[in-house]
Amino acid sequence: MTRLSPPLEHPGQLYIDGAWVAASGSEMIDVVSPATEELYMRVASAQASDVDRAVAAAREAFDNGPWPRMSHAERAGYMNAMAAELKRRSADIAAIWPSEMGILHSLASAYAPGAGHVFKYYAGLAETYPFEEEHRTFSGAKVGLLVREPVGVVGAIVPWNGPIMITAFKVAPALIAGCTVVIKGSPEAPGHALLMAEVAAAAGLPKGVINVVIADRAASEALVRNPDVDKISFTGSSATGRNIAGILGGRMARYTMELGGKSAAIVLDDYDIETAANALAERMVDMSGQVCAALTRIVVPGNRADAMADALGAAFSKVVVGDPFDPASGMGPVATRVQRDRVEGYIAQGKAAGFRVAAGGGRPAHLNRGFFIEPTVFAGVDNQSVIAQEEIFGPVVSVIPARDETDAVRIANNSRFGLNGAVFTNDVDRAYAVARQVRTGTVGHNGHLVDFMMAFGGFKQSGVGREGGVEGLHPFLETKTILLADRPSHLPTA
Repeated sequence: MTRLSPPLEHPGQLYIDGAWVAASGSEMIDVVSPATEELYMRVASAQASDVDRAVAAAREAFDNGPWPRMSHAERAGYMNAMAAELKRRSADIAAIWPSEMGILHSLASAYAPGAGHVFKYYAGLAETYPFEEEHRTFSGAKVGLLVREPVGVVGAIVPWNGPIMITAFKVAPALIAGCTVVIKGSPEAPGHALLMAEVAAAAGLPKGVINVVIADRAASEALVRNPDVDKISFTGSSATGRNIAGILGGRMARYTMELGGKSAAIVLDDYDIETAANALAERMVDMSGQVCAALTRIVVPGNRADAMADALGAAFSKVVVGDPFDPASGMGPVATRVQRDRVEGYIAQGKAAGFRVAAGGGRPAHLNRGFFIEPTVFAGVDNQSVIAQEEIFGPVVSVIPARDETDAVRIANNSRFGLNGAVFTNDVDRAYAVARQVRTGTVGHNGHLVDFMMAFGGFKQSGVGREGGVEGLHPFLETKTILLADRPSHLPTA
């Protein structure tokens, strides 16, 4: 299949204070193509001192630069320029994505324009969002104003599975708010973070407003611990999120986190099994199952559980696993050797527990290289088992029998996670009633549905706060009450 070299100008450098600079050390990170196990590119590995340089640049830009002092409309102009540049580079986004983490090129091409749409959306809030509101006051002052100001310097920590979209949902609201940002890209998938730096440069953002470093865990911790960082926006595992929250709690820094998931799809007794299975299977292979919101626990009445497992198995058996650049492929590889080993470890635990394998369970026989795994269905799974409780982050689904609708809701909620969910039923009132009982950030009707332009995030250990939509702007703002003895000149006459 056609493969392109990385469409990046400076993969061996960091982007700090409006310039491409060398890292302080000589260490490089090798990015390996998950389909071929060959070297895709080498990028500079930031050290803690480089992270501190990036934070210092963002701090200076926030404290003394023009960005926070611009009007929202002025900032929106830069963001619309970034949106146009992201649209222009959609093909580059789509080329990098499969080469780093295994998403199908066709799917990456469909998703790639979305990053630009996110920037345009948040730029539009310059005209519609109430950054300043006049309120009735009981304080004795003549005028009460509620104003919303930027939180400050933001550290955006981005994972490897969906880096361009996750970066957009962190950076765009931060920018319209007036914040400055340090993007910490993933060492497994750094390409989109570096591309975002090129986009910022092309749009002419003032120096220090966006800074980009690629770093491992030690350097990432330097970002979290740096007292000049006012807020961390993190997407990743719940275990790492807990560690970050503990560090930030020590200095009362702000944070939002989008963490893990073990989401349940409840299939009620009135819904066709095969229809549900086909809908679930179609989305489960997105990004090779490496999706935090994936519906990986399928909860069905006990007398229909085997039929559901077999229907899912039949659907999965039709999926062509192969090269993500091949149009015939229905699913690509997982991102890394470590990730494949992790998924295979969970599959082994499912087999050892005695759960029936209805499909998959191994590596595709026709592929002798690459980090490929067959989409796998386990039948008759106990909800208390390891494979039903822990996030696998791969194409592995557990079918779990329930006694009735009440028991299905109990099973869905019996998880430390609460990110996504679904209810399959022909009765919209039943769907609504069940959705209100399930403790998750999103619940879809008859499918895997999410809407980032409303809000996305989780209950329990699936995160803190929301990304996307107006809700995703709020964490980048501090609210201030101003009580005045007279009416300032910029307000219309009362």
